[in-house]
Amino acid sequence: MPQTTQLQRRLTLADALALTVGTIIGTGVFLKTAAMAQSLGSPTAVLAAWLAAGLLSLAGALTYAELGAMLPRAGGEYVFLRAAYGDLLAFLYGWMRFAVAAAGSIAIYGVGFSIFLAGLVDYGAPWQTPAFRIFGAEISWRFGAQQLAAIGAIAFFSALNSLGVVVGGRTQLALTGIKVAAIVLIVGGALIGSRTGSWANVWASDRPATVSAATFGAAMLSALWAFDGWNNLPMAAGEVRDPGRNVPRALIIGMVVVLGVYGLANLAYCYALPMSAIATSNSTAYPDAPPVATKAAETFLGDGGARLVSAAFVLSSLGALNGSILTNARVPYAMARDGLFFARFAQLNRAAAPAWAMLAQALWACVLVLSGTFDQLTDYVVFASWVFYALATGGVFILRRTQPAAERPYRTLGYPFVPLAFLAVAGWLIVNTLLTSPASSGIGLGIVALGLPLYWLSRRTRREAM
Repeated sequence: MPQTTQLQRRLTLADALALTVGTIIGTGVFLKTAAMAQSLGSPTAVLAAWLAAGLLSLAGALTYAELGAMLPRAGGEYVFLRAAYGDLLAFLYGWMRFAVAAAGSIAIYGVGFSIFLAGLVDYGAPWQTPAFRIFGAEISWRFGAQQLAAIGAIAFFSALNSLGVVVGGRTQLALTGIKVAAIVLIVGGALIGSRTGSWANVWASDRPATVSAATFGAAMLSALWAFDGWNNLPMAAGEVRDPGRNVPRALIIGMVVVLGVYGLANLAYCYALPMSAIATSNSTAYPDAPPVATKAAETFLGDGGARLVSAAFVLSSLGALNGSILTNARVPYAMARDGLFFARFAQLNRAAAPAWAMLAQALWACVLVLSGTFDQLTDYVVFASWVFYALATGGVFILRRTQPAAERPYRTLGYPFVPLAFLAVAGWLIVNTLLTSPASSGIGLGIVALGLPLYWLSRRTRREAM
């Protein structure tokens, strides 16, 4: 039986900042520029899509900072949605988070780790490579040593975080420092020492430009995956010291840092490589190609140096994996404490960690590792997540009206314009994704809808238990 019944506030401001930066900066910044280049064909348009996605994420973080300081409990958006809209939407979010976003994010970070490890280890050919169609779209599937490496990483860091939030937080702090150093190496080396670097690569493209509202929206969706994680810290707000001050500070400072880092990293890619080289980097279209970050590093370090950078990328993806496992397990834990999910998920182990919730999300993430490629997984995760990001952001207006006297240690900078801008762009992004990627969005919405019978079942079970 667990010896602890409550989460412990043991995360410092430095830990919270490392969780914010370390969970956001994972695999996307090293990979997603390739898919964006394929959509847009223009380096300036690619950079603009990164900037737009970053500013949108910053607007969301500014709003979440108010909600997280006002409601500093484990669960993040689940807590915000329940306070603003009631049990049903909160449950559907928690179900989506558990079934798609949390386990999907963990799976993606595991897949990203295995992609970077391929720069150091020869996996050999995949053992199975079938393909099938769903909703009119072809889904590729692979199984081999690379997938087993991703599963092993998920299992290891899930076990590590079951030792307590202090162990996970300190691990996050160390891995975040390594990943920031790796990006500084790439940016500085590419801008100063690249043998193929030219500012002409930034202003002109050797591929036809295909910029439109639809393709720009698709590129933003790719970039938003790289920024995804700005919402994770409030999930662990129940374990942050002085959350009224430290949650807003960690969110805002962390997002500004990430926006600067991503801007410089992508400028370095576009300076060091022509658009054709970026577009043919590792992605669904080119699964066996090296990542765009590795190609950029090779322009100033050569093959041997690129292997060293690949090692840093491995550690970077592991940092995001660790942070995602730590924060996301708090959502099913919070739901279970409210009687809306499996009661066992509310149990803490001797280290005050929600070990049962962590085990369940790890097992499901391992299943998702086997379900699709990196880009296919991110498309499912990002679309389903942004529906609820918009709803949670709208909650700041509802809670200001319904709970005007509630203590708010931080109020959203630029209110009401910042959250309104976030809602407008998020709404356009959701509609654009429905039109341009009906298969991915349909799968995401279908999984959310599967939560409805589970919600009614949980309500019936609670009534019978009373």
